[in-house]
Amino acid sequence: MDLALLKALNEERLARRACILVTDLTSGAQRLVREAEVEADDLAPDLSKALRSGKSGRRGDDLFLNVHLPPPRIVVIGAAHISQALVPMAELAGFDIEIIDPRTAFATPERFPGLRLQAEWPELVLKDRPLDSYCALVAVTHDPKIDDLPLIEAIKAGCFYIGALGSRKTHAKRLERLAAAGLPDHKTARIEAPIGLDIGASTPAEIAVAILGSVISAFRKRKMHAERRGETEAL
Repeated sequence: MDLALLKALNEERLARRACILVTDLTSGAQRLVREAEVEADDLAPDLSKALRSGKSGRRGDDLFLNVHLPPPRIVVIGAAHISQALVPMAELAGFDIEIIDPRTAFATPERFPGLRLQAEWPELVLKDRPLDSYCALVAVTHDPKIDDLPLIEAIKAGCFYIGALGSRKTHAKRLERLAAAGLPDHKTARIEAPIGLDIGASTPAEIAVAILGSVISAFRKRKMHAERRGETEAL
């Protein structure tokens, strides 16, 4: 691979931006297509399909599409029983997952062995490790002082999934707070609450299954860069 092309590829990966390396199998020529450039590319339908699936492969007899997606990341706000059940399921499904909770009685290594666990306020953690469009935000503390700011940051960052624990009544009050913080209704409508697929879940493990189902569905059906840009321009 050309050194300049390798450098460009590494820059995209470090910045957690998706891209595709297109190789002409006949000539050996290669080019890098960034997610932001897909819409204008001659191969746009094939490139979009490859980005959604995350699978590399041949296109016809002459081209190979090598897909590079940032590792999808689940950021859980709250070291709850649901979180304990969600962690191993998410890891088996191929997601990076981390827990943020300033409540040190809950955010302990004993409850989450071997996991990236931050017993800090979310605003401090997210300042150094910000959310992006390849992140899912799962808020489960039931405490507005802890949950609200990450939800706002997730909306601003364009996270592919945003969910929050709580009843419809609880969520209605949450929406009032977010509106008071300046977020329009069409943005806060992205928050899934009650959280997770409607499977009648009642136990922490069942709720975790419902959450992971929603996260996987949102990731596979996520909007591409051009679609997200269109939403931003419509504000």
